[in-house]
Parts: sequence; C-alpha cells; structure tokens
Amino acid sequence: MKKYISLMLMSVVLLSCKTEMDRAMKSADKDFILKVANEKFAKKKWSDALALYDRLPNLVAGTDDAPNVVFNSAYANYYDKNYRLAANQFKNFVISFPQDPRKEEAAYLSALCYYEGSLQYNLDQSNTESAITELQNFLNDYPDSERSKNITQLVDELTYKLEFKAFENARQYYKMGEYKAAAVTFENVLEDFPATKLRPKIYDIIMKSKYELAINSIYDLKKERLDNAIAYTKRISTELPNSEYSKTAEDLNTKLEAEKIKFAALQVEVEKRKAEYDAKVKNAEAKENEKKELAQEKHQAKMEKSADQARRDSAKVNSPEPQATFKFKR
Repeated sequence: MKKYISLMLMSVVLLSCKTEMDRAMKSADKDFILKVANEKFAKKKWSDALALYDRLPNLVAGTDDAPNVVFNSAYANYYDKNYRLAANQFKNFVISFPQDPRKEEAAYLSALCYYEGSLQYNLDQSNTESAITELQNFLNDYPDSERSKNITQLVDELTYKLEFKAFENARQYYKMGEYKAAAVTFENVLEDFPATKLRPKIYDIIMKSKYELAINSIYDLKKERLDNAIAYTKRISTELPNSEYSKTAEDLNTKLEAEKIKFAALQVEVEKRKAEYDAKVKNAEAKENEKKELAQEKHQAKMEKSADQARRDSAKVNSPEPQATFKFKR
C-alpha cells in the first residue's frame, strides 16, 4: 500500500513538473518562463533550461534579467557539453555586458569551452588551434587573474597534442620505408615546434632514417648520404649524451663507418674498372680511326688514279692524229 502511494505521489510530481514545463513553453509571461528556467537550471536539467532560455532573449532585452539569461544559458550549454555554442555565448556576454562583474569568468569559460572542444590528436585539430588562441588571449587580457594560473598548463597540453599529431604523421613515412620523406617531415616538425618535448624521439627517428637512406643508397649518392648520417649520429651523441639515443647513435655510427670503408674500397675498384673500360674504348676508337684513315687513303688513291686516267683519256680525244708524209721519187 505504501509503495502504491509513493508511486502515485511521484506520478503527481512528475505530472505537475511536466505541466509546469509545458505551460512555460507556451506562456508569454517573461517572469514565469524565467522562474521555471532557473528552477530547471538549479536542478541541472540542462535541456529543459535551455529550451526555456531560448525563448527569453527578446522578452528580457534591455532589462536587468538579460545578463543572467545569457550567462545561465551559456553555462547550461557548457554543462550539456555544447562547447562551441557555449563558447560563443560566453564571448557574446563579455562583449554585450562589459561592466558586468562576471566578465572575467565568462572570458575564462569561453576559452575553456574551446579547450573542452578539442578533439583527439588523430582527428581534426582546428578546435585545438582555436583553443590555444583563446587561452592566450585570456592570458593577455587578464595576466594577473587567479584563473591564469592553469592557463599555461592547458596551452602546453593542447600544444603537445598538435606536436604529437605532427609527430605521428611524420612517423607514418618512416613506417612505410619512405626514409627521405620521414627525415624531411620530422625536420619540419622541429621547425614548427622548437620547444617540443618530443625532440629526442624525433632526433632518433631522423637518425635512423638517414642511416637506412645511406645504407640502401644508390652509388652516386651513397658517399654524401653516409657522411650526412655519420654527422647526425655525432650530433645526437653530443646533444643527448648518456641516453638510450646516444647508445643507438654509437652503434649506428660504427656500422656507418664500416660501410664507408667498404664503399671507399668499392669506389677504388669502380674507378679502376672505369679506367680499364675507358682505355679499351680509347684503344677501340684509335683502331677504328686507323681503319677509317686507311680506308680514306685507299679511297683517295683510287680517286687520284681515276682522275689521272680521265686526264689521259681526255688528252687522246683532244689531240689530232699526225698527217701522212708523202715521199716523191727523184
């Protein structure tokens, strides 16, 4: 019986609440709508509160209730995780009510909404970039605020997210064996984020990329790439001494130096074979030229002989036969 009565009372309460919400949604009474909206806000019923606050801007415009409606609506959206909308509402509060004592709080929450709206590193980071900008703006506008104490930490967290996304994008090239692209892309990451905490890991992958590029290089580029990779291992040993990365650098340096010696011997052999080949080619060319000269001399002699014969034949044709000589008897 008691259980039945409790259920009945609960049903009555829910029905009355629903009836009050319905009445507020249909009402044109500003005070009644605001009263119910504030009650829903106090009870953390964000959707109901927002539905009612959305009806109030025109009704409270120019009144003392206007700041509270905007402020509470922004907070309701924030608690309901509508971060982008809440950020815009808090920012609008700062602009619309510059004399309100809650202006600093609204500016902080606007920036915080951008922070909360930042997605995981592997997704689009436009919200993250906007959040960094908004948080920096708060620091510039309220450098002495108590709320500024954790801003730097939030900015560092968001910046790291951007760094890590760039790091992962670059590492994909390394995983695919695109070592030249990996080295260049990681160098760009260092340029874009000079204070990155990922610098040691980036150095390590650049070094390994240069190593792979040098070891597997084509002949014409191998010496240059070996020298480049060796120089990078020495750089890491200097900048990251007594670390796991310097140990890797020493191991790779030893392999690269050994490869450089092998390649130098190969270069000597290649130059020797090239010289031999060039000598053969030169000798073959000399013989070919000798043949050509001999053939040319024969041809010249033949032409001269033909020309001489032609001159003799021409002389016969052009010279008259001598006339007969008659002798008379005495």
